[in-house]
Amino acid sequence: MAGSSHGHTPAAWTGVIIAFIGFCVAGAFMVMDQPVGFWAGIVVVLLGGVVGGIMRMMGLGQPKDLHQPHATTGDREPARAEG
Repeated sequence: MAGSSHGHTPAAWTGVIIAFIGFCVAGAFMVMDQPVGFWAGIVVVLLGGVVGGIMRMMGLGQPKDLHQPHATTGDREPARAEG
């Protein structure tokens, strides 16, 4: 995915960071056996997806027309041995 710049946008980074914080909160409260805090962390995870989606709609994500399909094994010429 390095060739397509997948995930290298402000929308992607913001959504992932918010979701990561939510996972950390949910995990900590799960270990502390506090269901309300766990579900609050899950809400933060979902909020990360919503924020990332809104930012993408605002133009801060990668446009769909920039996605180029990657070559698969059948699409390439086989390597030829020289010698």
